[in-house]
Amino acid sequence: MRLAHLLSLCALCAFGGESFAQTIAVYPPDINLETSRDRQSFVVQLTQPDGITRDVTAQAQITFANPALVKLDKFHVLPVADGATEMAVAFNGQTVKVPVKVTKAKDDRAISFKQDVMPVFMRAGCNTGGCHGAARGKDGFRLSLFGFDPEGDHFRLTRELNGRRINLALPAESTLLEKATGKVAHTGGGKIKEGDEYYQTITRWLEADAPMDAPTIALPVSMEVFPPSAVLDGKSEKQRIVVRAKYSDGTDRDVTSLALFLTNNDTAAKIDDSGAVTAGERGEAFVMARFYTFTIGVPFITLPKDLKFAWPNAPETNYIDTLVHNKLKKLRIEPSGVCDDATFVRRVYLDIIGGLPTPEEYARFMVSALPNKRDLLVDELLDRKEFAELWVLKWAELLQIRSSNEVSYKAMLLYYGWLQEKIAKNVPTDVWVKELLGANGGTFKNPVTNYYQLERDVLKVTENVAQVFMGMRIQCAQCHNHPFDRWTMDDYYGLASFFTQIGRKGTDDARELVVFNSGGGEVNHPVRGRPMPSKFLGGAAPDVNGKDRRTVLANWLASADNPYFAKNLSNVVWNHFFGQGIVNEVDDVRISNPASNQELLDTLGKKFTEYKYDFKKLVRDICTSQTYQRSTQPTKTNEGDTRNFARGPVRRIRAETMLDVITQVTDTKNKFQGLPLGARAVQIADGGVSTYFLTTFGRPTRETVCSCEVRLEPTLSQSLHLLNGETVEPKIAQGNLVGKMLQEKKSPAQIIEQIYVRCLTRAPKPEELKNLTAIVDAAKDKKQALEDVFWAVMNSREFMFNH
Repeated sequence: MRLAHLLSLCALCAFGGESFAQTIAVYPPDINLETSRDRQSFVVQLTQPDGITRDVTAQAQITFANPALVKLDKFHVLPVADGATEMAVAFNGQTVKVPVKVTKAKDDRAISFKQDVMPVFMRAGCNTGGCHGAARGKDGFRLSLFGFDPEGDHFRLTRELNGRRINLALPAESTLLEKATGKVAHTGGGKIKEGDEYYQTITRWLEADAPMDAPTIALPVSMEVFPPSAVLDGKSEKQRIVVRAKYSDGTDRDVTSLALFLTNNDTAAKIDDSGAVTAGERGEAFVMARFYTFTIGVPFITLPKDLKFAWPNAPETNYIDTLVHNKLKKLRIEPSGVCDDATFVRRVYLDIIGGLPTPEEYARFMVSALPNKRDLLVDELLDRKEFAELWVLKWAELLQIRSSNEVSYKAMLLYYGWLQEKIAKNVPTDVWVKELLGANGGTFKNPVTNYYQLERDVLKVTENVAQVFMGMRIQCAQCHNHPFDRWTMDDYYGLASFFTQIGRKGTDDARELVVFNSGGGEVNHPVRGRPMPSKFLGGAAPDVNGKDRRTVLANWLASADNPYFAKNLSNVVWNHFFGQGIVNEVDDVRISNPASNQELLDTLGKKFTEYKYDFKKLVRDICTSQTYQRSTQPTKTNEGDTRNFARGPVRRIRAETMLDVITQVTDTKNKFQGLPLGARAVQIADGGVSTYFLTTFGRPTRETVCSCEVRLEPTLSQSLHLLNGETVEPKIAQGNLVGKMLQEKKSPAQIIEQIYVRCLTRAPKPEELKNLTAIVDAAKDKKQALEDVFWAVMNSREFMFNH
């Protein structure tokens, strides 16, 4: 009987006077050996009840049901004779059985350029960007970056300089081997050693007359990395990694010795060339293996040795809290407590509607004794028009809505109006995304067609669609296989093929253009020179004959069949409320930039799909969670954590909201181009329209779809503008709130309290009120003194940040 992916058994062991369960797992879960050259390494991992894992491969006892079929060489199983048997792995009273199958045990495996030689170049670093994989090569010799063009590499090795790089008569004297071993001068030094596995592979290929593979050669179709995760107890703990590739002919192969290993955090976990991970300081690391076109990573956590930790049983409102807590438990991090009502009401107003509560709204919430008043407030804010306005702004940035030489001001306004209507009516996201990507018609009559007028370059449109709707920056794959992700040039141009048949023509109005499906046009692969068939990114190649290719793509992209759409948009929403995404940056999803909590991201995407892409429901889940409502005050264990949402984030308010908030608390009005007096900055339709304040505070120009266009880093210019510019002090004078309150015979203490409530959504602390009242009482000009207090509060960090 085949075992499940996790092969584990429980046993009771004594530890510290208590009984507890342990589990062991053996990876890979099955062993398949084909030909005499095959082998399979394995690893045995022990998981303790507290989540700590240990590599116990060296301590485990290994036996075979039929030892005549296989033999053991350290941690490798080697073939002896054809047949099927079982490998029994015993440790601490537990036994796990792994099925073993051997075929063609007496046959040799023919050498292959693509299967055997090309992986050596990647493993040795020969085809990296810093070596021969550079655009112009190195020292007169060029290989394709990470092996994206094996046919070209074979030509350059065997034909480009005939007799110079390889010597078929005397393989050991080939320049290829002599330079790689350092026998002759080589800028890169020795990359392999004479007689080692890699040297023997190249020698076998040369001895076979350096053949190129037949077009039908089996190639890798997937890759597995084992174990799937690890939690290491203390510095210097080790865990071996095993990598297995599966091929198009149904076979598999242990490629651990051919994989290139990387880690995104050397401090927490280092990995050597053999795949052995060594724990470092406390932290997280994503350990990756690269082979062929695949890059796969597994999460590693390093904890201090014998760390004592007790989970505080923090309350959970919904699935978000459960999944965040699961990760925090693994990290031994205690979450902060829930913020107070005053903090919550300010935070949720800023995040959901982009404004502060009025003093009346603040008072109403604070006096409410309803146990679910926070949930009720979230529901109330979600139904306000300001919520839609804020998300129209965010989508207008992603869709680059702005007037330009290509898009007239009228067309831009109509396009913005189309988007505004969709968001205001809460049209499901998948519905309007499909309408956008498959749009045809005039830019006035069907304004959404402006999407294809703002950007007309086929490859740029392709990159924008991938980045906005799937969160992926695939630009690297335009010229070579992506060095840090799974995407190949075939993937890139297969996606671009959906946009090659966009037609454009003019109308009687010079400001209007018509977008249509031309029915013709292809994109050629730049290396192979052949037209690329349309292929979904990471998916199948659909039938596009006689169809509008964009419609075919849209129907897949904005659907549950696309595994990236819902997760990406969920990540965008999450980023809005926490100041960073679960994958951060939100439009840089790649293997080497993993999610901080993959299970949480997967679940959010699943929920978004179940909600039929109604993102209001997703926002409600987030805002009613304990995770969102946490205090910004750190605990002893989470003060150094920035990735796992253990405490509330402190975030600078974005430019448009900041200006709107200043205008709101001073009771003044703004006038923007194309909008009536009193409109909010978040309602500005044109990305090309700005003010000095908005530019200083980082309003994006919408020239790219990159999330980096929204700049939230505090700068000296911002501080100087708030202190001395034409926004804060003039608005205080213009609104004359202090003067009006003095006319109403309010005392300085009452006015100070109103200023605090308007700006900070809280009453002043007794000491603050006492000190400020004393200053005002001592001043001759009470109005000026109170306006100075107003100015000082608006220049405080507490006012400028959401917390």
